[in-house]
Amino acid sequence: MVIKKVPNPIDVHVGGRVRLRRMMQNMSQEKLGESLGITFQQIQKYEKGTNRIGASRLQHISSVLQVPVSFFFEDAPGTPSDAGFEEGRPAAFVTDFLSSAEGLQLNRAFVRIKDAKIRRKIVDLVRAVAGEEVPD
Repeated sequence: MVIKKVPNPIDVHVGGRVRLRRMMQNMSQEKLGESLGITFQQIQKYEKGTNRIGASRLQHISSVLQVPVSFFFEDAPGTPSDAGFEEGRPAAFVTDFLSSAEGLQLNRAFVRIKDAKIRRKIVDLVRAVAGEEVPD
C-alpha cells in the first residue's frame, strides 16, 4: 500500500496566495516562471502546495508580484489573529472565491459598475440563483 504524502497546510496556503496575487496582476504562470527562471509547471506545483517555496524564492516572488513576503502568510492556518478570536479573521471562502478565475473576473467587473442600485440588483440576482431568499 502506497501512502500519498499530503501537502502541509501552510504550503497550500502560501501557494494559494501566490496564485491569488498572480491572478490579481493578470500574470500567467508562464510569465511568473520566466521572471523567476523556472518553468510554469514549477509554478503550478508551488500554487498547489505540492512543492514548498524556499525563502529566497519566496522573496523573489514577492518582488516580482510587488507585495511584501508577509502577504503570503496573511490568514494562514494555525496563525493567531490579532484579536485572539477567529471571528476577526476574513472567512476562507472569500480568499477561495478571489483565488478562482471566475471570482476574480466577477469582482473586477462588479467594481466597475458605477450605479449602486444596479450592483444591489446583481447581488439579489446571484442570491436568487443560489437559492437564497432575497429580501424585498
